[in-house]
Amino acid sequence: MSGLFCGLYLRRAGWAVNIFERSFVALTGRGAGIMTHAEMHQALAGLGLDTSRGFGVPVERRLTLGADGQVIAERRCPQTATSWNRLFELLAEAFGAEHYHLGKDLRRVEMDGAGVTACFSDGTSQSGDLLIGADGFRSTVRAQFLPETQPQYAGYVAWRGLADERVAAEALTQELFDSFIFHLRPGEQFLGYPVAGPGNDLRPGHRSWNIVWYRPADAATDLPRLLTDETGHTHQLSIAPPLIARRVIADMRADAERLLPTQLRALMRRIGQPFLQPIYDLQSPHMGVGRVALVGDAAFVVRPHVGAGILKAMQDAATLTVTLDSHVDVETGIAAYAAQRLPVGAAFVARARRLGIYLKYRFASEEERSLAASHAEPNRVMAETAVLDFMRDLGG
Repeated sequence: MSGLFCGLYLRRAGWAVNIFERSFVALTGRGAGIMTHAEMHQALAGLGLDTSRGFGVPVERRLTLGADGQVIAERRCPQTATSWNRLFELLAEAFGAEHYHLGKDLRRVEMDGAGVTACFSDGTSQSGDLLIGADGFRSTVRAQFLPETQPQYAGYVAWRGLADERVAAEALTQELFDSFIFHLRPGEQFLGYPVAGPGNDLRPGHRSWNIVWYRPADAATDLPRLLTDETGHTHQLSIAPPLIARRVIADMRADAERLLPTQLRALMRRIGQPFLQPIYDLQSPHMGVGRVALVGDAAFVVRPHVGAGILKAMQDAATLTVTLDSHVDVETGIAAYAAQRLPVGAAFVARARRLGIYLKYRFASEEERSLAASHAEPNRVMAETAVLDFMRDLGG
């Protein structure tokens, strides 16, 4: 996604751009729901992309359910819930396939005064004036230039999944299905909202309901168990959904039956293949080295509570394009880009940490515990989650 933003912005500014994707197949089915913001629609419009129709599901209200399933808090917050797939397809179609290369696994970057070269595992290479590391939180580019910068586990995981509207309707009233729902247990957070169904189907009755259930998981004991598959192999950082051990899913479902309100228990029974997302954040000390720039999650990984990882990547791409255009050489343009975006990335990370503080496994002090309690209050959670008011202080 970050690479496509960079490609589109830079190409509009006159650059010749090639995107190299490590996957051998098109990136579909990667992720579920995304809450959009006015800033995202404005940025996409600036790229000539129309989001006025067929982009997602309108969601007008936020509701918090108590332990008995009754609504205990309500807030009006009009947004559009779209999907990772829909946005990716929109960007990929705009960029086109000619300069989008699949199956290119980056091995190393070579740089000198004349340019920069990407060397791939298939023995090929590509040279250019600049290289952008838009390769996510496992970034190979970052690993070469900033090897000490590693994702930091937040102390909790998210169980995610999608339920078909026709089966979700058996668990949820129409009012609940059409809303952004929260349920806040001590140290946990469950949320859900409607998104397009398979094939970006927005017709009522054919949509899906996206769920995210944040739960604490100790790094030393719980996390290794969650990431260990049926063969006994423990995966690092994350695990593919089909590899999650049956006993791990069974334990999660048993906890849902024990802990969630009636409607959400019934909904969880209708989730087919859940997937597990350990939550990390990452903060790079640099976003540019010579002719190499880092954008999106390759530079800063922001916990999902802000709901703005994609917007951050868009802003990175737009700023990089402007600074390259306004400086006489690539190196100074990248340096100017890094100077502008480093404090913004740090602010996003700090904001997400505050929003997720009450999901921590352990608290360092009573002051931290008190702060966590204040961020767990329903009206505050609804007012702050996936809302960008804090960006006003950044000039965003």
